[in-house]
Amino acid sequence: MKSDIKIAQGTKELSIEEVAAKVNLAAKDLEPYGHDKAKINWAAINQIRKNKKLGKLILVTSISPTPAGEGKSTITIGLGDAIHNQLHQNTMIALREPSMGPVFGLKGGATGGGMAQIIPMEDINLHFTGDMHALTAAIDTLAALVDNYIYQDNSLNIDPERILIKRGLDVNDRVLRKITVGQGSKFNGIEHQASFAITVANELMAILCLANNIADLKSRIGDILVGYTKDDQPVYVKQLGFEGAIAALLSNALKPNLVQTLEHTPALVHGGPFANIAHGANSVIATNLALHLSDYVLTEAGFGSDLGGQKFMDFVSKHLDKKPDATVIVATVRALKYQSLGSTEKLDQENLSALKAGFSNLERHMNNMRSYNIPVIVLINRFDSDTDKEISLLQQLSLLQQLVEDQGIKAEVVTYHDDGSKGGVQAAQAVIDLANSGKAELTSTYNDNDDVKTKIEKIATKIYHADGVEYTDKAERQITELAKLSKDKLPVIIAKTQYSFSDDKNKLGAPTGFKLHVKGVSLKNGARFIVVTTGHVLDMPGLPKHPVALDIDVDNDGKISGLF
Repeated sequence: MKSDIKIAQGTKELSIEEVAAKVNLAAKDLEPYGHDKAKINWAAINQIRKNKKLGKLILVTSISPTPAGEGKSTITIGLGDAIHNQLHQNTMIALREPSMGPVFGLKGGATGGGMAQIIPMEDINLHFTGDMHALTAAIDTLAALVDNYIYQDNSLNIDPERILIKRGLDVNDRVLRKITVGQGSKFNGIEHQASFAITVANELMAILCLANNIADLKSRIGDILVGYTKDDQPVYVKQLGFEGAIAALLSNALKPNLVQTLEHTPALVHGGPFANIAHGANSVIATNLALHLSDYVLTEAGFGSDLGGQKFMDFVSKHLDKKPDATVIVATVRALKYQSLGSTEKLDQENLSALKAGFSNLERHMNNMRSYNIPVIVLINRFDSDTDKEISLLQQLSLLQQLVEDQGIKAEVVTYHDDGSKGGVQAAQAVIDLANSGKAELTSTYNDNDDVKTKIEKIATKIYHADGVEYTDKAERQITELAKLSKDKLPVIIAKTQYSFSDDKNKLGAPTGFKLHVKGVSLKNGARFIVVTTGHVLDMPGLPKHPVALDIDVDNDGKISGLF
């Protein structure tokens, strides 16, 4: 089979106006970026919001992944294509924008794979419509304005060593995790410790994905906690007057981007917060627009259901015009074997005992998602290396089929990667039947008025299945500070490894008998949530020994290769 990028480059695209027409968008509603992508303008956004019709919302999540990922985006795209092109339903897909750092790092492109991709693949993975660059510029402009305020005036007496604003870069650059700025003479500013986070882990990314309009964007930026004064008073961006300038930098980036799949299903690709650090879903504006424009909306939450799935149900869905109608859990033979073997080296070899042993991971993900009272279906993403015996074990003879039937959950095998929309028509019908069943009634893991510790402990025990939570002294002090600010009842976003239900990436399968170790908490006041840091999660990733960048090239005609 051809590489993903060659398949994408060999596809005849529709003009973006033709794609828009599928969901009754006119040329006047678009701001084109070339012939194959466009932003939806504010006049159209505001008009669309008046439409009271809402489609069905289908959330795609997964079991715990291998380091290479298990094709969740591919399934989301293939499923959307199947509903649109095989079942002939008005369908849209809403996905996150890839972060350029990981694209050049370990995983390569992040636009689906094989015959289930969004295009233009190269643009979406690299510069796209400039949203990531706008965010990076906004992040660094805010940091520069804060440092300049301290240098020029500092009438509020901000402590340079207690600035919480991080600089940003959409590059995996470990050497920038901790730096010293203002070195040299006083002319260079006030010397102090600083740090960089990758753009998609920054609070401004979360704010962009949660804001409903420019006024909301500006208000949230104004509420960002800059740091503390030397007498321990909090300082917010609005006290410094920077929110208007930062909102102006992001005003265009706030408009969703319209593209298409290989099979010309309309897709909104907008925003990209990491799910192991932030809330892991595309923008609220994009998902809400898709719900008003189509009958079925496919969206995904990053990593496994313990991360993106939990955050979508408990946090993101409360910002949407409606709650999910169905949940899809993506499973693979490879990932289940990985949960048992703990290594990627022999995943292509048939191993029925490892597959059966790794099933506990899928079982836990199924039980977790069922706890939200949203109907669940399992889609098995078949890889070429999966043997008939392994698929049979999963679908018919194994513990999976028995448990699936006992819990009233269907399991379908799909081959969207190799066969496009035809690789899972029966599965697509099962998904829309589930979405139309009327059985969805979202029940959250915690109550809105629970304090921060109660929220953490409910997620840890109900979703991760930990025995309890342990807090460092630093975390205890920070929680006390949250209470002083009357911010201790905000939603919590737990930063945790994606490879395990625990905070230890080596505890695979369905671990029990462990504690969740909370190292610290931080207030993201503009995003209106609290980040809870566990384990060794980094907000500035590093590059692997052999980064994908070594395989990427471009020829004299400007044709890019090696993205995947």
